[in-house]
Amino acid sequence: MKKIIERAKAPTPPFFKKLRKVGLTLAAAGGALLAAPIALPAEAVTVAGYVIVAGGILSAVSQITKDDQNWQ
Repeated sequence: MKKIIERAKAPTPPFFKKLRKVGLTLAAAGGALLAAPIALPAEAVTVAGYVIVAGGILSAVSQITKDDQNWQ
């Protein structure tokens, strides 16, 4: 567990910073679809749930990716 915390605090490479932003954007878009004040088809709600999960996983994996050159 200590290693994961250290990796999360380590510098993140620029490519993975961009991926993290994409993941957060996906999660926010899925959340907006689920919170929409209008009735959506069941398929749209299901897709929104998958988009939230995919965005969360993408953000988490991107966060714990480390830059070997700057991290010990």
